[in-house]
Amino acid sequence: MPIPEEVTGDEIDKDVRQELQSLPKTLAEDVARNLVMVARLLDEDPEAAYAYSKIALRLASRVAAVREAGGFAAYANQKYSEALAEFRAARRMTGSVELWPVMADCERGLGRPEKALDMAGAPEVHKLDKAGQVEMRLVAAGARRDMGQLDAAIVTLQSPELASNSVQPWTARLRYAYADALLAAGREQEAREWFAKAVESDRDGSTDASDRLAELDGVEFMDALDEEREGEGGVESPSAGNRGADKDADGEKD
Repeated sequence: MPIPEEVTGDEIDKDVRQELQSLPKTLAEDVARNLVMVARLLDEDPEAAYAYSKIALRLASRVAAVREAGGFAAYANQKYSEALAEFRAARRMTGSVELWPVMADCERGLGRPEKALDMAGAPEVHKLDKAGQVEMRLVAAGARRDMGQLDAAIVTLQSPELASNSVQPWTARLRYAYADALLAAGREQEAREWFAKAVESDRDGSTDASDRLAELDGVEFMDALDEEREGEGGVESPSAGNRGADKDADGEKD
């Protein structure tokens, strides 16, 4: 696949660059450039990112960072079995538990929420940093919802991190997941309050909390084109709340 000339491979993280030093220089550069493309396209064009990851894997499957990138590309394309295999390979190579939450979420994707819950209670969770532990909590809550255990999902999300007034990188997603679980359980007023709190902490737009809040408040939005069409006898645009929940709200899925 073509790679823009301006992509040199130097854009990758220094730790990944260090891993690639075990490869011949030209090969390392080719792998690095493909990894850059994976990172750039993962959100906006996951299929293309997956294609670049397969090239990197073909070139350097014994490099942990390459296996990890392949796992995330497969995960973004809902190829959960393949993603899990790549994550397991990367973990064997590094010994790190960093990928434990996303591995558990792959189990959810494969229709095995019980396995995800088992992983949530494993000793590896205690080795995770705070962000990883919050991520594991989100995955566990999602697994509870997969099993129809809404009350248990709500309790799972109740934590010091949820109650804290400080805003951390995970705060918006945690509040969003809690609001969404409350809404699913029919606790609409509480859900509205937590969607509002999610909006307050969502500084980079990682969730659609504002749309969900507007939907609960019965607010509908029309863009300029829709207003023009309405004036010509057209129809209103649908509520912005119909866009659906953020995919990362409970461990990159709910």
